[in-house]
Amino acid sequence: MAAFLLRHRLPAALLTLAVLSLAVLAAGDLQPAFPAHTLDERETAAILVVLAYLAFCGLVFGLHRRKRRKPAALALPDQSLLVAYASQTGFAEQLAAQTADSLRAGGQSAHLASLAELDGALLSGSRRILFVVSTTGEGDPPDNAAAFVRKVMDDGLRLDGLHYGILALGDRSYSRFCAFGHTLDAWLHQRGATPLFDLIEVDDGDEGALRHWQYHLGILSGRSDLPDWSPPQYDEWILRERRLLNPGSSGRPAFHLSLQPATGEASWSAGDIAEIGPRNAPQAVAAFLQALDLDGTDDITAPGGKRQCLSDYLAECLLPSDIAPLRGLDPQALADRLDALPHREYSIASIPEDGKLDLLVRQVKRPDGSLGLGSGWLTASLPLGGTVALRLRTNRSFHPPADDRPMILIGNGTGLAGLRAHLKARALAGRPRNWLIFGERSAAHDFFHREELEAWQAAGVLERMDLAFSRDQEKRLYVQDLLREAASDLRRWVEDGAALYVCGSLEGMAAGVAEVLTETLGEENVERLTEEGRYCRDVY
Repeated sequence: MAAFLLRHRLPAALLTLAVLSLAVLAAGDLQPAFPAHTLDERETAAILVVLAYLAFCGLVFGLHRRKRRKPAALALPDQSLLVAYASQTGFAEQLAAQTADSLRAGGQSAHLASLAELDGALLSGSRRILFVVSTTGEGDPPDNAAAFVRKVMDDGLRLDGLHYGILALGDRSYSRFCAFGHTLDAWLHQRGATPLFDLIEVDDGDEGALRHWQYHLGILSGRSDLPDWSPPQYDEWILRERRLLNPGSSGRPAFHLSLQPATGEASWSAGDIAEIGPRNAPQAVAAFLQALDLDGTDDITAPGGKRQCLSDYLAECLLPSDIAPLRGLDPQALADRLDALPHREYSIASIPEDGKLDLLVRQVKRPDGSLGLGSGWLTASLPLGGTVALRLRTNRSFHPPADDRPMILIGNGTGLAGLRAHLKARALAGRPRNWLIFGERSAAHDFFHREELEAWQAAGVLERMDLAFSRDQEKRLYVQDLLREAASDLRRWVEDGAALYVCGSLEGMAAGVAEVLTETLGEENVERLTEEGRYCRDVY
């Protein structure tokens, strides 16, 4: 027996237990060496007890070894995007799983993992990570993130090659709203990681904020047609005005649109967002019906029990390019198979006191030359007087300051929309210390709302206006270049309590502005401005 135990290299403690067990049994009746005769029932039972005990000890030892063994390192396939979650009640984990599913539906490789599975090596070796994290108690991380906070966030690793996005879940009734999400964001920034887009706060499961997150998932996956997790509850608005802002421009056409609610009045704040329910162009619907040999006047029952004709319903649906699986379906069966079109988001360029909701929309062209879904609908297909499905979404992180502190407004292209709303609100409130830094292609063709801006400057609403028209000189000039040249004035305005608002393209402009701010003010000061709500961005 001892030879068997030694031959199989059982641990010394287990071997000792076995020898002691045999000794006890030998003292009872068995001889020290087994005689060469058949064991009786009593001897057989004793040996079986020993063997059972040894098996039990082996099982306990194996389990102990397994508990002590480190989990295998998480390995990600090349080009895979990691979706990491920290969840207390399971909601963050659920949203992370939906996030991964949406990315995969868009053709993006995505891997789902808990923060507990992440270590420094994985973070420093990753290219892109999306974090979905909740906050518990009074600003604490979820329990399953405690080890990550203690072991990884206390480590001094560098994450210069990492790009990330954060969906922070919280409840605004608590004083430290989304605190863990903001702590994680600050830590990643300090370690050199670059945000793919600004942190998105979700107040008590707000569906508008979740749709904003989905909007960014569509950009990451290169798919603008990913269905919304929960479609907005739209109101009807009427298109009253559409005007081309840049005739003769070498850039894509940009339009000023004005809308009014079909019934009643609407209220919003400068900085808020309009969610638009786009529609397919009538020609696209007609071609789809013809290909399936269906009559668009047939009635169907839409989700929610609403009766409408098939062509109207198709205008609101994703029309797949592969129609083979749809052939032979009757109108109702076809309607039941299709998903609703996803929403589009636009910064509001006016305030309620204007009596209308203004948008600045630039046309987008697909690779085949056709217009993009949202911009094509709003700038070309929708007739004047036509109805628009629209929902207002509060965007607290871009609301104006509550006091009369100075404002520095920085933007490019159609990002002027959000800045224009702020300037209107400041003019109405009689708060004149405003500095606008705006950039586009050329002064002759792309100076959006020129007369209005120059009138504000003459009236003192704009204390200062700096313009960067990139194509008007041999060397390209951008808003971040103007900001760098005005470094001393920037520091003085910030020392006077100024708040900075940036609106426009994330790539290029917003990243360049962030770099100049860090150079001029220092990283700690930029972080402090962010924490104080004095550095706000609406970028896309």
